[in-house]
Amino acid sequence: MKSTASLGAVPGARASLDEADLRAAERLTKVYEKMTQQLGRVIIGQNEVLKQVLIALFCQGHCILEGVPGLAKTLMISSIAQLLSLTFKRIQFTPDLMPSDITGTEILEEEEGTGRRRMRFVKGPLFGNIILGDEINRTPPKTQAALLQAMQEFKVTTAGTDFPLEKPFLVLGTQNPIEQEGTYPLPEAQLDRFMFKVLIDYPTYEEELTIAETTTAGELPQIEAVLDRDGILDIQRTVRKVLIARSVTAYAVQLVRATRPNSEDAPDFVKKYLSWGAGPRACQALLLGGKAHALLDGRVHVSTDDIRYVARPVLRHRLATSFRAESDGVSADHIVEKLFHEVREPAGK
Repeated sequence: MKSTASLGAVPGARASLDEADLRAAERLTKVYEKMTQQLGRVIIGQNEVLKQVLIALFCQGHCILEGVPGLAKTLMISSIAQLLSLTFKRIQFTPDLMPSDITGTEILEEEEGTGRRRMRFVKGPLFGNIILGDEINRTPPKTQAALLQAMQEFKVTTAGTDFPLEKPFLVLGTQNPIEQEGTYPLPEAQLDRFMFKVLIDYPTYEEELTIAETTTAGELPQIEAVLDRDGILDIQRTVRKVLIARSVTAYAVQLVRATRPNSEDAPDFVKKYLSWGAGPRACQALLLGGKAHALLDGRVHVSTDDIRYVARPVLRHRLATSFRAESDGVSADHIVEKLFHEVREPAGK
């Protein structure tokens, strides 16, 4: 970890860290290693998924998790909540789910002794730290909108009264990429509210062999908490202070601008394969995600490698591919990969 004096040597840096921030950064590196070890006792593989979920949490963002059933998404998220000493709530989204079913509702109650009646707000499952919205695309848009408002504003409004949500607050919405019948796909404008779209793939042969052996012999091992709420809030504050050179910021902006087909910065393959590209919120997600990734890597300054690491989960759900892309088998991830070769890195990164 670099000293405070050496931090000022980053060209064009637009943030500063004090000694408390440096201690928080050093602590995070150690905590992340412990978290990986603890989670590895119950979840085999999926280290990159864990890293991306933690990056979103430390940036005060939210995630869409996409994967087929049976990949231990619920177990992973509940285990992360246990590792961080946070409250975990799971909401099963269904076509008949109403907004009040997740935000809470007012009930009429009678006071003891006086007999007076008054309305009391009963909080719904949205009042937790880590919220797993299972199959978020199976509920109607009205309920989706209630969830997204809470994600953006960190509060629930009922009868003109605001009820703040406890921080840290992380929403993880899952989607099944196979079965689309009877679903209500999130519009692009709502998908943009999620910082990351994380893809969960099948385990390797060796990982699946280990899963089969460990989950069918005895009870699952217990995991221990390695961080608490106050520690997470400290890390969230530190993330925003991580140093980033103006040239690295410019690189992130150029990546995003290159995704827009109508922009003069767009390469020919973008104009060919994309209907529209990412907006300014993607720039913010790239920079914040790059800062958190640098901290997890034990650094307090951002490089273009950090930006590239978070580029796929940041951009894949913000790029609308054209019919030509679908017919040619070109995905959003393919386009992001080509942009890495197209957009020039800053000198002296």
